[in-house]
Parts: sequence; C-alpha cells; structure tokens
Amino acid sequence: MRPETIYGMHAVRMVLERSPARVVRVLVTERREDARVRAIEELARRQQRPLERIPAKQLQQQLGEVAHQGVAADITPLVPWSEDDLLAALQTANAPLLLALDGVQDPHNLGACLRSADACGALAVIIPKDRAAQLSATARKVAAGAAETTPVVSVTNLVRTFKLLQGAGLWIVGADAVADQPASAVDLKGPVVLVLGAEGSGLRHLTRENCDFLVRLPQQGAVESLNVSVAAGMLLYEAARQRDKI
Repeated sequence: MRPETIYGMHAVRMVLERSPARVVRVLVTERREDARVRAIEELARRQQRPLERIPAKQLQQQLGEVAHQGVAADITPLVPWSEDDLLAALQTANAPLLLALDGVQDPHNLGACLRSADACGALAVIIPKDRAAQLSATARKVAAGAAETTPVVSVTNLVRTFKLLQGAGLWIVGADAVADQPASAVDLKGPVVLVLGAEGSGLRHLTRENCDFLVRLPQQGAVESLNVSVAAGMLLYEAARQRDKI
C-alpha cells in the first residue's frame, strides 16, 4: 500500500504516539524551533522514525495551500474496514455506538465528525463510497488524530449496510430537523447507529425511510439547520450522556 501524507502538529504527534510503525518519515520545515516541533522531533527519535528538515517552500509545494503548521509525515494508511470487519467487531462490542454520514461532501466536516466520534467512544464511522467525502489528508488534519483511532467503513450501499446492522441487533436513529421527538426522548444507551445527512439537504428519502427512529436536536434560534459536524457532535454527546460516559 502506497504511503499517504498527513499534516499538522496534532495529527502527526498522534500517529507517532499510537502507531509509530506506520510512520515512514517525518517532515519538518527548516527554522521551526518552537517547543511543539521539538517535542515531535524528540518523539520521532524515540520511536526511531526517520526525520527530515526541508524548506518551507518545498513542503508547501508538496501539500498545496493548506495549514500544515510546518509538520507533515508520510505514513502507511490504515486498512479501511469492510462491512465484514464491522460485523465481526460488533460480536465483541458492548452496546456499540456507530456514526453514519449520508453523503457528507466536505472533508472538513468528515474530519470534525471523526473527532467527535472518537471523543464519544464510537466504534466506527460509516460513509458511502460514492458522492461523499473520503478520508483525505484534509479530513485527517481536522480529525486531529481521530482518523488513526476510529475506523472508517466505506460502503457501496448505505441502506444495505443498515439492514445488515439491523439484523445484528442495532437500531438506526436518523437526525431530522422536523422529527416529532427530540434526541433526549429516545433511548440511545443500547446498540445504535446515529445517522446524519448531507450538508443542506439532510437525509436522503431512502435513508430516512430505513431509519427506526427520527429525532431532532434542540434549536431555538432563527437558523433553519445546524452544520452537520455540529449536529453530529450534539447527537453523539447525547448518546454519551445517556450512557454516563461524560
């Protein structure tokens, strides 16, 4: 598998701490001598990972116009989970919590959702293979290391996956602004999949039809809808609250 490049202080530090064997090399721009960079250099040396100092212009040319913070790393990517991997993991999970994203397009939103999923103890994040953001370097940076701890399951047919998960005993709970009941009124303590729709359009009709429950999030202002990553965070934290995890 070809290496891929991640960037940003937190993302690089997390993979060095949690999966150092996957780090092919660490790249740091010349003249960066602050404490956070020195900590990453020390961590790379301690883990015996190659480290190179390169001109800032070279790193910018390699990554493009992104906020790399002067730090990047070439890593061996995690092998994505298949549906079979997910179903196997469910066999040993106690009241598994999953997050599914129905066609989220923005990699920044995907990264933010991964970060919240990790913080709330989600087993995995499910995304469609087509017409949706995939796990890019941008998503990894926004995830701030969560992409290295929370598996992403990229599936061909989201509704088919829901049916497999329902067969495994999970409830499918979709977020919908016009749902009759608030999220706090639904039992999220058991095995559940929380489903968020795409930016702006929300859940697709077929996705909505295959949810066991639809819930809304509390909202008092004039704005019609929440950003999908904010909504995902709120719903995940409601599940974590009910499970006494926060």
